[in-house]
Amino acid sequence: MRKEFRLAGAGGQGLITAAIILAAAAAEHTEYNAVQSQSYGPESRGGSSKADVIISTDEIDYPEIKSPEILLVMTQEACDKFVPGVRPGGMVIVDDTYVKDVPPIDAKVIKYSISAKAKELGREIVANIVALGLLVGLTGIVPEEAALQSVLARVPKGTEELNKTAFLAGIQAAKEVNS
Repeated sequence: MRKEFRLAGAGGQGLITAAIILAAAAAEHTEYNAVQSQSYGPESRGGSSKADVIISTDEIDYPEIKSPEILLVMTQEACDKFVPGVRPGGMVIVDDTYVKDVPPIDAKVIKYSISAKAKELGREIVANIVALGLLVGLTGIVPEEAALQSVLARVPKGTEELNKTAFLAGIQAAKEVNS
């Protein structure tokens, strides 16, 4: 088994943190191997940002992704740039709070108002954790409890309860979009 994920949006949305948490959940709480890599534009906030995660039962000899199987996009720019590269038959998870137009693709497209849900919970800054919960819930790549443990171990002190609520909201969203 080898799954390749790309999380893309704008700097400041926390997608690199979400990717680190996903890779850590796989490496620390399952028998899987995991690697995470990232890149972002020269602007730390507002510029483009992407983080890749590979999770595999085998050794990972090359940490770069050419064609992700699962893509999460949280800005229109990221959607336009990365959707065409998704592996045929893959999955695209779209934050339709900010992404209004998804190019045609041979992939399952799942739209959910990730950022709006985070705002509803009290702070849009936890949209990355809502997105992570949604991704974990939709793919089942790591156990929900393992991912939650990784979230709680890596979020700023004092924000654990809000981030737990955000993660569980994402898990619930996955159940809703799959029903």
